[in-house]
Amino acid sequence: MQTRTTETFRPIAFWATTFVIVFELTAGSVWNLLTIEWVEVQLHHLGYPHFFSYVLGVAQAGAAVAIIAPGLRLIKEWAYAGAFFLWSGAVVSHVAVGDGLESWWVPLMFGAFAVASWMLRPADRRPGTSRRAWAVSIGLIVVLYAVSFLTLPAVEAGMHEHAVKLGWIAE
Repeated sequence: MQTRTTETFRPIAFWATTFVIVFELTAGSVWNLLTIEWVEVQLHHLGYPHFFSYVLGVAQAGAAVAIIAPGLRLIKEWAYAGAFFLWSGAVVSHVAVGDGLESWWVPLMFGAFAVASWMLRPADRRPGTSRRAWAVSIGLIVVLYAVSFLTLPAVEAGMHEHAVKLGWIAE
C-alpha cells in the first residue's frame, strides 16, 4: 500500500524529470541540426565527424516526441534507452579525452534524469490514452521547440564563452 506522500510525490517527480529530459532533447536537436558553434567545437574536441551532429539531432527529436507522447510503449522504451546511451556516451567521450568534471557532469545529470523519468512512469503513460493527452503532448513539444529557437542566440554566446574557458577554442 502506497502512502499519501508517495502518491503525491511520484507524479510530480515523473513530470519534473520528464520535462527536463524532453526539453534537453528538443534543445539538443535544434543545436545539432543547426550545428551551432558549440556543437562544432565539441565534436572536433571529441574527435567525432561533422555529420554526427545530424544523426544525433534527428534521434533527439524522435526521442523527445516518443517520450512525451502518451502510449507508444515499445517506442518509448527505445527512446529512453537511446537518451540514456546519448548522455552516457557523452560522459565516456569526455572522460576518454581527459576532460574534467566541468565537461561531463551535465550529461551525467541528464542520464540520471532519464533513468528517473523511466522508473517513475505512471500507468496512464501507456497505451490506450485519450486525444487530450495527445494534444497536450504535441502542444508541449511545439512550445519546447519554440523556446529552443528563441533562446538560441543567448545560448550560442554563453556556450562560446564556455568553450573559450575550457580551452577548446581561442577567443
